Amino acid sequence: MKKVVLSALAALTLSSVAANASVKLYQDANGQVFTKPAEGRTEIKTSTPVFSKADKLKFSGLTYIGYTYNNYDKTLANGSLNTREDTSQFEIRRAYFQLKAYLLDDPKSYYRVTLDVHQDNKIDATGNGTTDGDMLLRIKYAYLYINNILPHTGVELGIAHRPWHDYEEHTAWYFRDVSKVLIEQKNGADLSNSADFGFNFKTKTKYFDSELGLFNGEGYHALQAQKGMSFEWRTTGHILGVNGKDKEKELTYWDVSFFGQYNQDHKETATAGQYDDLVFGGLHTVYNQPEFLVSAQYVKSLDTRDGSASSMQDGEGYSVNAEYRLGAQKEYRIFGRFDSWTPGTDDGQTEYEQKTYIAGAAWDQNKNVQWVANVDITDNDAGSGRESYNGTAYMLTAQVKF
Repeated sequence: MKKVVLSALAALTLSSVAANASVKLYQDANGQVFTKPAEGRTEIKTSTPVFSKADKLKFSGLTYIGYTYNNYDKTLANGSLNTREDTSQFEIRRAYFQLKAYLLDDPKSYYRVTLDVHQDNKIDATGNGTTDGDMLLRIKYAYLYINNILPHTGVELGIAHRPWHDYEEHTAWYFRDVSKVLIEQKNGADLSNSADFGFNFKTKTKYFDSELGLFNGEGYHALQAQKGMSFEWRTTGHILGVNGKDKEKELTYWDVSFFGQYNQDHKETATAGQYDDLVFGGLHTVYNQPEFLVSAQYVKSLDTRDGSASSMQDGEGYSVNAEYRLGAQKEYRIFGRFDSWTPGTDDGQTEYEQKTYIAGAAWDQNKNVQWVANVDITDNDAGSGRESYNGTAYMLTAQVKF
């Protein structure tokens, strides 16, 4: 009985949407709902209209379902024992649900809101949890995009994309379900996250595109620090005159980019009450053709704090990654990546490198589901203060999108 009731509710919901989208739905004797006719299925005739003041609504979703086993090195580089225990856990690393409402006369202008599930899983230096691990729902993006506000230029207003992260994840590093990009990676630069309160002007032409934005600077899940704002940018040259966003299996493209931030009065993540100007810049290039991709970048962050003490945001590093694709539809992938980040130090002290190695394989089952298996090796120098994180993570991931 419960199955029939639930199917009836699903039929009512789906038929409401179908009525507005000219999609026919069918039901069998058990109450299950289908989008295609077959023997024993009857067409659902009744519907309830869905009302919206927008001309068009577009829904989509993206989820990373994962499992990770962390095998930490038992002995640190200085010979002492590592107190961090191995971990084994299933994870929801991301769960987006997104709505776009097309409100203006221009068909490329819209309002977007993206909801994201996040686990409250803060841990201490020994790896023990300090929160209860609740799954929290928060807003990742909420902005109005106005197309052609200037020639070839639109603008996002609200909780908007920052200029760099989205570009790299959609043209050069296609495995965000495994690792964040270098400037966001915790064992990398850890300089910036992907969304913030502000505005972002986005210009697109055949051989050039750019993003120029002004933001609070602390990111979408942190309070604004003092009164400083953050000017952020990306400029990209399409050397072959091809914009390859999300077309890695179809197009040949070569991009060269310059990106960075000038973030005033930025709160240091590891120092309570300490503020300085976070200033960094990076150079990046990617070459792609349907069979393979290669990419590399260099990032330099400057120490702007007064006095001799080094800022926690000071340092330099680089990242390289590659991907090879096989199969009739390029559905099989082999990929690898290496990150190096060397934080700045106080005057006269030794610098220590933080290194991450990633290697894996992926299978695109179809346009909606991708399976990934990979290893993630952390290898930080003795004396860096991060030796306890050294070890190997074994990861399995299902990426689901629609």
